[in-house]
Amino acid sequence: MTVTDPTPGMGTAPAMKSFPKPSELPVPEGAEGWEKLYPYNLVFQNLSGAEDEKFWFCDSQHWPTVFKPFETIGGEFAVKCLGQYNTRHLLIPPANGIEFKIHLGYLYMSPVPVPEEQIPARVPEFERRAGHYFQNWNELLDAWRVKVRGTIDEMEALRFEPLPAMVPFDDIVAGVAKDGSEVLMESYDRLIQLCYQNWQYHFEFLNLGYLAYLDFFGFCKEAFPGIPDQAIAKMVQGVDMELFRPDDELKKLATLAVEKGMQAAFADTDDVAGTLARVGEHDGGPAWLAAYEAAQDPWFNFTVGNGFYGHDKYWLEHQEIPLGYIKDYIRRLDEGQEIMRPVAELTAEKDRIVAEYRELLDGEALATFDAKLGLAATAYPYVENHNFYIEHWTMGVFWRKVRELGRVFAAAGFWADESDLLYLTRGEVRDAIFDLVTGWAVGAEATGPHYWPAEIERRRGIFEALATQRPQPALNTPPAEITEPFTMMLYGITTEQVQQWLAGDESAEEGVITGMAASPGVVEGIARVVHSADQLGEVQQDEILVATITAPSWGPIFGRIKATVTDIGGMMSHAAIVCREYGLPAVTGTGSASTTIRTGQRIRVDGGTGRVEILD
Repeated sequence: MTVTDPTPGMGTAPAMKSFPKPSELPVPEGAEGWEKLYPYNLVFQNLSGAEDEKFWFCDSQHWPTVFKPFETIGGEFAVKCLGQYNTRHLLIPPANGIEFKIHLGYLYMSPVPVPEEQIPARVPEFERRAGHYFQNWNELLDAWRVKVRGTIDEMEALRFEPLPAMVPFDDIVAGVAKDGSEVLMESYDRLIQLCYQNWQYHFEFLNLGYLAYLDFFGFCKEAFPGIPDQAIAKMVQGVDMELFRPDDELKKLATLAVEKGMQAAFADTDDVAGTLARVGEHDGGPAWLAAYEAAQDPWFNFTVGNGFYGHDKYWLEHQEIPLGYIKDYIRRLDEGQEIMRPVAELTAEKDRIVAEYRELLDGEALATFDAKLGLAATAYPYVENHNFYIEHWTMGVFWRKVRELGRVFAAAGFWADESDLLYLTRGEVRDAIFDLVTGWAVGAEATGPHYWPAEIERRRGIFEALATQRPQPALNTPPAEITEPFTMMLYGITTEQVQQWLAGDESAEEGVITGMAASPGVVEGIARVVHSADQLGEVQQDEILVATITAPSWGPIFGRIKATVTDIGGMMSHAAIVCREYGLPAVTGTGSASTTIRTGQRIRVDGGTGRVEILD
């Protein structure tokens, strides 16, 4: 953190606190030249000086770790497509898109406001466009599922295979007059285009879902002064959302295993083949295996990460993960625990809150409340449901195909491992494909095997050095007040949070961490600090999960824990939504919980006030 004076030398203006400028952040030893890992347009160039003036925040909610060069595709496509729906499709009156840059390997964002004088002209166009969606929501959403599934199916059909020793004789007879290398090139281009296509579909409904909620939120804040944010969120919560289906499928499989008395078959779920073989030998095995197979399409297209990184592990390819969750559910069932989400209780609580606030209104105000609530309840579930289709399913297939291509290169000696492709940019991969097919076509050695192994090792060293340093939460001087609603609701970037970041330890109460009151309830328990999905197996029954950020795919452990505390996220972050659905207390957006709290410490979490106390 730096302290700047906007009028140096004058001695009259008060000093205002600021975050560092991008150029002021130290480069970790060994990461010199990191900028060259990424395309020129993704790093701060400061050609006009404007980048040092804008306020940027780090989106470590979606991108918590350093990017390898190829992995920037998720950030690029997501933020670009978010912007197009605000700015070009819907013309949301006060909000354009979000500028984004990569600095020291992490993604930083800066919301782009609409100039005040342009807002009135956008209002009628926005109402016309958004109105079309809201009036035809279910029909359009059904069409959306068809479009997205069609894109995924086409992506699945792409093949990346080694080139043959010779063109088949049948191609000679048929006069094909091509050698097949064009298929490799076309498949790569099509893979990128299909990924881009589903990211465009991703945002077709997303911003509208948020807007419907924000409209209802604003009405409630005006109609019911002092109403808690949590009460508003609970009135629109989607109790039966598609995002919970993968976890629900595992619970059903665990229940079936207990009913058929096959618990012993799950003794060692790290041995996938052995576990399935033991199940098959049981009297009820064939029926269970049929149910297991049926659940995989599509619900095992699910990652324990968030889908934005090539290293994310998907259930379909790492079946020890879902089998391990099933094993734990079996244990809990045998102990007499209830493993299903408390859907009936959540629905009753939702109905109670709605009825309570409806009683305070009448006439036109009541009709407006009902209309806005109805729209939000219809549109808002998409905010979470889309996550399975895009971040999990689409990106799971995408990364699988990238690895297929990586194996073609590895077999040709370009690099050692299929995942080494991630150290190239998208453009470099295309160049490498032409290098590969040219050497094959002319019968000479390609350049890649001599160039890429050493270059990948050099880049790997830079990447590993960048990964040793946590990102700065924000850059440059913040505005006096954060007002952009998406930034506050999703990321938890509020005026208070920014001031807390700037204050550091100066204003902190000893042993107390504060954040956003994201899901109600007060509990005490032992903390379990988790920095990556690979550590989820360490979480024990009735511990309190403390993490940088959680993912919806962590659902199977939410029945095991007592509460959640995260560094990042707002009222509508995944951690907040999932905890409300599981009836668990949650405090999000603390900024520092995962680095302040240690595993084994006893803590008290108050999800109603956003307060976390370290008791010992």
